[in-house]
Amino acid sequence: MKYIDLHTRLKELINYEDDEIKIDDNVIVRNFSFDSKFRDILPGGICNKDTYEYCSSEDPDYEPDIIQNMLNMSDAEIPENIHFRYHLFRPSGTEKVKEVILLFHGFNEKHWAKYFTWAKTLVDKTGKVVLLFPIAFHMNRAPLSWSDSHQMYVISQQRKKRHPEVICSTLSNVAISTRLHNKPQRFIWSGLQTYYDAISLVESIKANQHSDIAPDASIDFFSYSIGSLLAQVLMMTNEKGYFSKSRICMFCGGAAFNRLSPVSKFILDSEANVSLYSYVVEHLDSHMKRDKVLASYLSELHPEGVNFRSMLNYKIYTEFREECFRQMHDRILAVTLEKDTVVPAYEVINTLQGTKRDIPIEVDILDFPYSYKHEDPFPALTSIADAVDEEFTKAFERMCNFLK
Repeated sequence: MKYIDLHTRLKELINYEDDEIKIDDNVIVRNFSFDSKFRDILPGGICNKDTYEYCSSEDPDYEPDIIQNMLNMSDAEIPENIHFRYHLFRPSGTEKVKEVILLFHGFNEKHWAKYFTWAKTLVDKTGKVVLLFPIAFHMNRAPLSWSDSHQMYVISQQRKKRHPEVICSTLSNVAISTRLHNKPQRFIWSGLQTYYDAISLVESIKANQHSDIAPDASIDFFSYSIGSLLAQVLMMTNEKGYFSKSRICMFCGGAAFNRLSPVSKFILDSEANVSLYSYVVEHLDSHMKRDKVLASYLSELHPEGVNFRSMLNYKIYTEFREECFRQMHDRILAVTLEKDTVVPAYEVINTLQGTKRDIPIEVDILDFPYSYKHEDPFPALTSIADAVDEEFTKAFERMCNFLK
């Protein structure tokens, strides 16, 4: 079946409601419920109450408004982010499998549709289970209102009125842009929550509490875009040795955060990007001096926090970060795209192969004979269906062989 046909079929077939969905004779999808135990570190949570406040406006008549009511609620109290479902693609059968790939998605994504074909292909070609795990406040971990075009239109209009010079402000990114512009530390806290959620998931597997995955199962990673940062921090930290033998295949990802260019109508607008960059890169040390909770979670008391910091800023912890990559160089593959302007191939090389280019991590640079972009490397368009099918097959053949 061609890529475009499989993409369309899976998009129509897969949902969160059914516990099990048959794809074909070889692959089924199962849905599982997950409860995050780490809401308290989010703004507004028990550990983080002092960092939560509404953003004030110069116009006293502007508060509270639709932006405050809808998007600036206490993060720790958003139920969709705490209780959610995840998809698991697996070979048909009832026995517990002993090989799993955790798949992490990109920034500001609300639907898994483009990943379904990727996951099905990974199962077919590796024989492993593929578990699609959502990042905090993304996919189905975000309120549906954040994806509602009518409600987002009102917020978008208000945002453009407040920031008339804003670039790339759209209905697709106005929710995340407003939230991160208002409180850029959300990027750090939601990232840490997702890290701890992923560890919690792995520990439940190791404790033989997962119905489909054996406790001694190997765990690898397939990550896309910003999901690669999460996978890298997991691998670098290697909690309790869980990932000592794990492999990580990064697609359109792998560069340090401050080497990305996320201003896009699908990702972030320019105002949010400036605010986020200022907080997590330029002035993070100053914020840590004022915020004791933040300082603790990004200190040596929490190795995952140090690793996170090393991936936020290319210029700090450089030797430390590069030594981590050097030690696991043979378990890393990055596949990049020549025309990717969000995560440029040369920045992936800069980060993974090091300042002296002496870390032997493989970075493949692909280019496709059709118009593509970072957010949509395999467009499901009839006019280019054959070319997309051919390039998708070649790209995933390479990545699946690495993960076998």
